[in-house]
Amino acid sequence: MTISASQPDWDFITTSPALMLSSLSHMGLIEVTGEQGRSFIHGQVTTDITSLTADQWKWGAHCDPKGKMLASFRTFAIADSLFMLMPTSTLELDLPQLKKYAVFSKAELSDVSSQYQIIGVAGNEAQAFITQQFGDVSAALTLVDGGAVLRDDERFIVIIANDKAAALISASQQTLVNACAWQALEIKAGYPNIDASHSGQYVAQMCNLQAIDGISFNKGCYMGQETIARMKYRGGNKRALYILSGTTSQTISTETQLEIALEDGFRRGGNIIECVQQGDKVLLTAVLANDTENTAKLRIADDESSQLSIIELPYSLADA
Repeated sequence: MTISASQPDWDFITTSPALMLSSLSHMGLIEVTGEQGRSFIHGQVTTDITSLTADQWKWGAHCDPKGKMLASFRTFAIADSLFMLMPTSTLELDLPQLKKYAVFSKAELSDVSSQYQIIGVAGNEAQAFITQQFGDVSAALTLVDGGAVLRDDERFIVIIANDKAAALISASQQTLVNACAWQALEIKAGYPNIDASHSGQYVAQMCNLQAIDGISFNKGCYMGQETIARMKYRGGNKRALYILSGTTSQTISTETQLEIALEDGFRRGGNIIECVQQGDKVLLTAVLANDTENTAKLRIADDESSQLSIIELPYSLADA
């Protein structure tokens, strides 16, 4: 089921309306079921699935044997099913990898994206609206009729059955906008939403997953654990996720290259992880050298007139 969504008619890169509903059509859902479903996923990902409570969701990553992230995701449970929410392009690559190992467990994995509408709700009226529709949503995860509500500070992700989505949108009296407005908020949060173009490229700490509680260093073995643990306890990580904003005349994507100003001119600086663009304004997350100063000057490769500056992260990497 497809629900029509419009381009935001405001400057979504710098502002947000009092109430915004955004169609997260770029996101997909994996459902994990079976007697050993949770234990199987626990042995595959960076986060502690066994400690996941009924009113909680967590960040996590699924890595290859070398510790490179194949996917980053939010995970939560509804009844006996575990769900993994991630970009659709990544899901299409990651699900076959998970299934390859699931054959040795009593676990079943399936893409259930088409069964739900995923809607982001934000703005200073978001909590009042969500409470009006679903009741108390103070917990990180609230199960509702036909789905679940994930609370992320003052934002909400509503995962709802297709036949209930239209009523929710109608009750808001707002025009449903496309995903770019929500992605701008994800970028400002410094979140590592890895898409297919960067699957298998970065160890989890290179995208700050440890800073958003997406890595458990106390759980048992999982795919890529040796590399991730060594990077924490022995050091060696030379990259981190940064937030950048600026202007460019080019149309950018996650395959666009960045350049950084050094003493002898601009040199290749890093890769874009997630980006939004409105006219010549851009906002993005990018993996750069982790000693990059916040005063560094960057630009889009092949656009000498472009300008990018670093925005301070909303969390600290010092203790993570």
